[in-house]
Amino acid sequence: MKYTTEIYVELPLNEFIKKFNDPHNLKHWQRGLVSYDHISGIPGEVGSKMILIYDFGRRKMELTETIIENNLPHSMYSSYDTNGMSNIQKNYFESTGVNQTKWVSKNEFIPTGFALRLMTLIMPGAFKKQTKKYMLDFKNFAEKNISVSNEKN
Repeated sequence: MKYTTEIYVELPLNEFIKKFNDPHNLKHWQRGLVSYDHISGIPGEVGSKMILIYDFGRRKMELTETIIENNLPHSMYSSYDTNGMSNIQKNYFESTGVNQTKWVSKNEFIPTGFALRLMTLIMPGAFKKQTKKYMLDFKNFAEKNISVSNEKN
């Protein structure tokens, strides 16, 4: 399953990237994030890996992030792997004005198990909705310093 989502953030590109690329900021815009741990490579460089642990109430999830390509401030590609699913995310960033950045996220979800393969067929909107929610939460954090870290999921 492939889809593209985009958003405009009222922040200059260099400030956008500074906030986006800082793992300490993940908790402010990724709902459910419990912890992250760098496990190999040089953080942010191609081939580096990080474990991300999420708690969504009844559902817990552990992802392994691998940096595939890093051409910041213009693009960054990562893969996210968990039981039954792999996601390749290609993020593109463009200055669209003095104080505005356009963020385009191209996602490809590759189910490796039957249950998640079925889910991508039956509920593709759930994946798109989750991506858009993270992007909106980042926008609120970047523009207004609103953090999701103290909210219920």
